[in-house]
Amino acid sequence: MTSATPVRSRALLAAVALSALLAACAAPAPPPPPPPPAPVAVVIPPIGLSPRVVEQASAYRAYITRASGISPGFTGPSDVAQGLKTGASYEPGQFLRGAIAYGAVVALQDPSFVAGVRKFAADPDQRRTVAYEIMKDPAYAVGFAGSSSAAGLVMAALGGDGRKLLELGHSVHQAAYDVQHQAWSKTEVASRDERMALAKSLSAQPNLGEVAETARLQMAVSGSGQLGVSAESASPPYTPIVIHSLAVAALAALGYADDASIAQVMPILAEPGAATCLNMAKLNLYQCLAVAKPHYEDVFCLGQHILEDTGHCLMKGAGVVEPVDPRVQAAQEAALLKASTSTTAKPHSKKRSRN
Repeated sequence: MTSATPVRSRALLAAVALSALLAACAAPAPPPPPPPPAPVAVVIPPIGLSPRVVEQASAYRAYITRASGISPGFTGPSDVAQGLKTGASYEPGQFLRGAIAYGAVVALQDPSFVAGVRKFAADPDQRRTVAYEIMKDPAYAVGFAGSSSAAGLVMAALGGDGRKLLELGHSVHQAAYDVQHQAWSKTEVASRDERMALAKSLSAQPNLGEVAETARLQMAVSGSGQLGVSAESASPPYTPIVIHSLAVAALAALGYADDASIAQVMPILAEPGAATCLNMAKLNLYQCLAVAKPHYEDVFCLGQHILEDTGHCLMKGAGVVEPVDPRVQAAQEAALLKASTSTTAKPHSKKRSRN
């Protein structure tokens, strides 16, 4: 009896262990851990400008191209009339909107500026907040990385256009004196009132851009085309035109310059100070044409108050220093020469008087 007890105990323990093992095997497996949450897709809007803004830039470029093609080699009254018609064909408000729109397209050519703006585009809330600050105050765009190099491009582009007109105006201005050797230039302009009315009408009509130029600008906005503008970086302060160009470009880089945001973008394409300069140029043109009678005086009005004055407004608006007017330089050199000759002649004159 005594020797059988350990055997039964061991059997009992083995049975208990086997039961526990079987029970453990029958228990359900723990559920697998849940899968990680799917990553939230960050949608960054593409860089874009409303076609209405691009069209403004194209219309501006169309005028610059046409006006730059005016030749100072006038051979008759029809050449002068055509030159006046071409030069007067811009409405100051649209011209200014086009200049700023073109400046925005140029600023988008600067990769460092675009990158400096785009880093705020990933977060929708931050993107919206930054866009609101730009719309509220366009100068906010100057704070982005790369703004100095983008500003340099804008100044070079708009200032270069202004310089073209200004220097051509100098040549046309000189032609007003040169053509007086030709008899036709001294005859009185026929239908002077109609000529004045046409100039005012053309100054009130909006222009359209060229199809090819519009396509070129659209490609430049998307990054698939280049405008070929290069310049050194420019340090602030910047003129309002340059600031507004940067602001529109920044909104385009944030995806807030498309048709859905056009109501907020269009006011940035205006700048009262620059508009005053262009309006004054038109007023001076009307006053000039009102008193001009012979054809050579119309040539003067074209050179001075269309080409030179408009070029001056563009260069001033871009913050670019104007080149020295060759007429002014020639007059200064003549005055210096006269003063120098007068000074050196005095001792000889006194010597002769003593003899």
